[in-house]
Amino acid sequence: MNKQHIIDRFIKYVTIDTESDPNNSAFPSTEKQWDLAKVLENELKEIGMEDVELDENCYLMATLPSNLDYEVPTIGFVAHIDTSPDFTGANVKPQVHENYDGKDILLNKEENIVLSPDYFEDLLQYKGQTIITTDGTTLLGADDKAGVTEIVSAMEYLIQHPEIKHGKIRICFTPDEEVGKGAHMFDVEKFGAEWAYTMDGSQIGELEYENFNAAGAKVTVNGKIVHPGYAKGKMINSMLIASEYINALPEDEVPEKTTGYEGFFHLHHMEGEVEKTTLHYIIRDHDMDQFNNRKKAMLDLAEVLNAKNGQKLVSVDIKDQYFNMKEKVTPVMHIVDIAEEVMKDMGITPLIKPIRGGTDGSQLSYKGLPCPNIFAGGHNFHGRYEYVPAESIMKASEVIVGIAQKVAVKFN
Repeated sequence: MNKQHIIDRFIKYVTIDTESDPNNSAFPSTEKQWDLAKVLENELKEIGMEDVELDENCYLMATLPSNLDYEVPTIGFVAHIDTSPDFTGANVKPQVHENYDGKDILLNKEENIVLSPDYFEDLLQYKGQTIITTDGTTLLGADDKAGVTEIVSAMEYLIQHPEIKHGKIRICFTPDEEVGKGAHMFDVEKFGAEWAYTMDGSQIGELEYENFNAAGAKVTVNGKIVHPGYAKGKMINSMLIASEYINALPEDEVPEKTTGYEGFFHLHHMEGEVEKTTLHYIIRDHDMDQFNNRKKAMLDLAEVLNAKNGQKLVSVDIKDQYFNMKEKVTPVMHIVDIAEEVMKDMGITPLIKPIRGGTDGSQLSYKGLPCPNIFAGGHNFHGRYEYVPAESIMKASEVIVGIAQKVAVKFN
């Protein structure tokens, strides 16, 4: 595959702002996601994809027909077009650093923003490669525009090389994955694949079929405001009670102190004044029993504080978001095995580990489309230090081609 062609394609995508909005119930949550979807719709038609369809919910599907004279399962590849609202995705200015020398990368001279391997050790894996970064003022959008690039590039390559044998392939680009809605309107029946892969992992080699069980929790604490000079026995400061709530949860069960299969409570946003304080948490655990225990712990803690204060001041609203795809993928583990074999054939060491997060694939697996996750190549998602090696994007594209070939052989 042509490296510069892939870099140019990726840069075209990331410079289109597609940040999603968790506070908007519309679908998609931001109108600007349509901008990239329409660009992709035209591009898929130009490279020769068939059945290209952008629906009313901003899902873009297309087909690469089989070139076999026998039947094999239809497979799919999925990526999301939105970027995270955790950090701005407007006015992305990508920087291309060729032949990376293993030293600090100066992202922004004016603000002295540096991407350093002293802090981000993974950079050292990519000495000699071409690193694409931001200018330090935005995220990059490799999550998941690297995945989008890889799928389009792989389809283009297969179309240009009809000697490569493959079955029918379906692709889909989804909106609003970053706000947990990416699979909500996904029409699995229309997609028509027996299984699929999301191209939404991080470093080269990642292959994942386990993810967190996930829920969001809103803790509301109501207080009473009176003049502070006459407050004795009357004022109830909601912020202080909220502080009690925060401090009563296990201090070591937070994202920055956990790894692997360890779950957590994550306070990601709060607003407060004397009269009312609101805490926004996400709850994560790979084990379903522990996940349910975490939700119960948050509800029980509210009751403890209410009993202590002699009145109901604290309420907790918990909503499940997605579940561990392992339950749905394990019965069809051959779909993971195929991806693993392809990586090994290419000299890539598979990194099979649980996702400390979720992808569209987790929800799709529960909707009847088993959907493991494959690396897209990027690092440090959702922030100013995000980067992706161009060579990783190329390798992921080659993995897609390899999976298509492997399926054609295995089911002959």
